[in-house]
Amino acid sequence: MKPEEIHLSDWMRILVGQVPGSFYIEAVFRLVFIYLLLVTSMRLMGNRMGKTLTRNEIIAMVSLAAGGGVALMAPDRGLLPVVIISAIVVVYQRTIAWLAFRNKRFESAVLDDMSILVKDGRMQLDKLEEGVLCREQLFAQLRHGGIGNMGMVQRAYHEANGNFSVLTFSDGKPRPGLSLVPVSDQEFRQEQRKADGQFACAGCGHLQPSSHMPYVSCSRCNHKEWEPAVLG
Repeated sequence: MKPEEIHLSDWMRILVGQVPGSFYIEAVFRLVFIYLLLVTSMRLMGNRMGKTLTRNEIIAMVSLAAGGGVALMAPDRGLLPVVIISAIVVVYQRTIAWLAFRNKRFESAVLDDMSILVKDGRMQLDKLEEGVLCREQLFAQLRHGGIGNMGMVQRAYHEANGNFSVLTFSDGKPRPGLSLVPVSDQEFRQEQRKADGQFACAGCGHLQPSSHMPYVSCSRCNHKEWEPAVLG
């Protein structure tokens, strides 16, 4: 449209556009066609497309949506290009899945790999940085699993699909560790049982035996802030 043809008072153009009324009937057909095409494409790409997705699978879904969006709204665009785009995306996704199944190195390079965020009650800060994660995101995931302190965690993994999985120590013994209760909830923090003679680094969860609050930097991460270790 030319600039002089655009007027804010032209409500018919704003609401209806510049297409004949018959196009809205055609749009219903286009919508049904593209919907069925997307459902078929996602089924061909496997059951993974109905669950938590990896970055590669998200890219495939966005590509499918982008390919069908223009044809749905523009009367001068045909549906055949949408079919071609969908076929390319499906073939690409199935090829990636086939290669990843047969080559672990290729799978790690293309689909990413899991990383260990917590080992034996201590955070792996380099892995948090690689995953662009902050401590509070990790703490929230651990609290969601009913874990009250970092010492209970034997391993915490950040999976390739973005999910978290946590393994606690199997012996069931109470272990001291950094409290996972938010600082803003001081009332609940006070209810947690303190571990006598143990302090936890607020930066990584490393434990430091001491009869008083340590004034030295953490030997693992050089963080200078310490908290009383808790058991619950």
